[in-house]
Amino acid sequence: MTVSPSKAAAAARERGSEAPADLLPEPMVSEQSSEALRQIAVSAGLAPMGVRPPLGQYLRDLWSRRAFLWELSSSKAYARNRNSYLGQAWSVLTPLLSAAVYIIIFGIVLNTTRGVENAIGFILVGTFMFRFFEHAVSGGGKAIRGNTSLVRAVRFPRAVLPISVVLSELVTLGPALVVMLVVTYLSGLGEFPKFAYVPVSWRWLLLPLAIMLLAFFNVGCAFIMARWVARAPDIQNLIGFVMRFVMYASGVIFSIDHYFKDHPGVGWVLQRQPVAVYLELTRACVLHEPTIPLTWQTWAWGVGWAALFAIGGFLYFWRGEERYGRD
Repeated sequence: MTVSPSKAAAAARERGSEAPADLLPEPMVSEQSSEALRQIAVSAGLAPMGVRPPLGQYLRDLWSRRAFLWELSSSKAYARNRNSYLGQAWSVLTPLLSAAVYIIIFGIVLNTTRGVENAIGFILVGTFMFRFFEHAVSGGGKAIRGNTSLVRAVRFPRAVLPISVVLSELVTLGPALVVMLVVTYLSGLGEFPKFAYVPVSWRWLLLPLAIMLLAFFNVGCAFIMARWVARAPDIQNLIGFVMRFVMYASGVIFSIDHYFKDHPGVGWVLQRQPVAVYLELTRACVLHEPTIPLTWQTWAWGVGWAALFAIGGFLYFWRGEERYGRD
């Protein structure tokens, strides 16, 4: 009976002895060079994991995932309040109730909105727009850490995740904007004689453009926070405290121009920081406040901040691409 080399080697291992060299199979040696194998992998569309692609290729990959980006964003927006009785109505009720609290406490009881003619509209617009910014920043911080399994399992441009956070918030903001405009208009009617009339104006048509600038700024912030929290998770715990400081420094519930009129230098700095710029821009589009004119300077600041953060934040995020999911 003839014994195959493989069986002879296995029997030898069971007896604790080494198999004779002539019974071992010949080692397999690839006939292809490493460069040839690399070319085969590239031609098949394969790419090494954990390597940052060139910027141009990264942008093309990101554009090719636009359908996935939209599905991810819309599903997040839909699933947010899916298990509650009122469902998606909470997307409108939450900022509306928050604004009502601020209006009652700061606008009526404490009367901190001196310098504006319609405190309801002033606080309402500020609350809705700041909530959009706040959720984009906090969601951006969770973009990588909150999707670690997806990041490690599937190869795709990680920039999809911060962008999807902002798009999800933008989808949610749509119905809330309608409620914001209606309540702002009603606040100036005869039922509230203390507050000035807010007319329906052609400037309302500029509101989507102002919100798009804010959205680009939010995307840049989400990129930065995503990389920071991916490297240092403790930063996520500080975001809430920083947001409270930014809220009061941006004039969400009071007029910066009025309260810092004796300190014009400080007031100018606070009014020109990005969040305050976008609050002023959206209020100028919606309200009819003499102290909040719609000027080209405000638009220029809005475009400048949006471009700086969107481009700078994207490049900063891209440079850390190979580290996401590995730290």
